[in-house]
Amino acid sequence: MLSRVADSLYWMSRYMERTDSILRILKINYASSQDDVQAFSWKPVLKIFTFLDDTETPAMAHYTRGALQYMVIDKDNPNSVLNMVTLLRENGRSVQDHITKEMWQCLNNFYHTMRQDSMAEWLHKEDPITILDILIKHGVLYFGTTDITMARGEGNAFINIGKYIERTIQSADILDVKFSDSNYDMNKAKDTTYWKYLLLSISGYELYLKNYRGGFEARNVVEQVILNNQFPRSVIYSINRLHRYFQRLKNEGNVGDFNQIDFMIGKMKSRVPFSTPESIFEEGLHTFLTEINKDLFAIGKTLSQNYFSL
Repeated sequence: MLSRVADSLYWMSRYMERTDSILRILKINYASSQDDVQAFSWKPVLKIFTFLDDTETPAMAHYTRGALQYMVIDKDNPNSVLNMVTLLRENGRSVQDHITKEMWQCLNNFYHTMRQDSMAEWLHKEDPITILDILIKHGVLYFGTTDITMARGEGNAFINIGKYIERTIQSADILDVKFSDSNYDMNKAKDTTYWKYLLLSISGYELYLKNYRGGFEARNVVEQVILNNQFPRSVIYSINRLHRYFQRLKNEGNVGDFNQIDFMIGKMKSRVPFSTPESIFEEGLHTFLTEINKDLFAIGKTLSQNYFSL
């Protein structure tokens, strides 16, 4: 496979996964903002998904409609949904011969939905949940279509590598920012709704209720988001899938490049399963998550150098 094709498939997938994460957390946080209008702040969401500094964030932190418009349709925000969808469509268009017709239709329909003039009015005047649900369904349709139509070759491997790198980064960032609210004090009590909205934002609420009967505790939240291999958005699940799909790129012509990245992924894969909530707390949750992200950025950089360099 040509390096430019692999690069476009990889980034197309990362942009879609990031878009899906943004939309889900916007929907859940909007619901949270309606429960506690006075005390709610968009600062954690803006911290995760934007490049605003501490002086710019407060102006938008308590203005729900402004935050939603900035995150969804603002062309000046590099991480807005509009810009993400534009980038993923551009990458998909450049590799149309390497994805299925159905995948391209999903990307194209998503793009044209985002370009509708009515989008700004929906976010400004109407119920934002309605439009966010429509956009989330575009992402769900893409993921399902990719799964049932894409051939299981190198292209599919690069798509899944991009997806699981991005998913791990997003889960780690969301957990890190949420716990920073309490200065990473694991014993500091948080009300039920705080943990509920955190878990809902990464689609982990129902699984938590099935696994933990004793209520919401910081230890259990960390265990599920980092260490539960049955949770599709956990750190350990995503790392295992990253390793699985990277293994499919091995061939006689790229042994050196493959071994370098395989070693980096293997280090992460061996470290996380042998961690416990207690060992993570002892090391420091922020330190642990920061190291995970540093390793993922290093893997992404090396992948670009070894497989995508033109």
